Amino acid sequence: MTRQTGLHVTTPSDREIEIRRPFGAPRDLVYKALTTPELVKRWLYGPPGWSMEVCEIDLRVGGSFRYVLRGPQGEQMGWGGSFRELEPPSRIVHTELFDEDWTGGETVITTNLYEQGGATELAMRILYASKEARDGALKSPMEEGMGASYDRLEEVITKSGVA
Repeated sequence: MTRQTGLHVTTPSDREIEIRRPFGAPRDLVYKALTTPELVKRWLYGPPGWSMEVCEIDLRVGGSFRYVLRGPQGEQMGWGGSFRELEPPSRIVHTELFDEDWTGGETVITTNLYEQGGATELAMRILYASKEARDGALKSPMEEGMGASYDRLEEVITKSGVA
């Protein structure tokens, strides 16, 4: 599955989804935009009409994060997790669990940032508790939401003064 924005989704194993997306900025800027609450608030809010209500990040190994999004009809989606590995500006490993657990348990997400020629490729692997959980995520609007968020991330790092 490929979006016009360059989002590419594959299934490398029966419990994993891999998401790749290029960004037109150096990886230290992409890393900063992925881990700084003031910047995350500007890009992580899913499909059009959604907004971020809570954005808390304790960026250290063992630290946690908490996000809550609100939809256009007042619906909420909250989730959080903890950081297992941080290697600025190239790698983040964290857990994630949604308040209303539609993904079948905690996931482990490994994000690597690869820079070449001033551009960065984000490669994210999401490990689910089961094949059924992974398949459920694939059937959800996850790709649409991530695509919209990553489009805004591109704008934040290249057009809004972060870059």
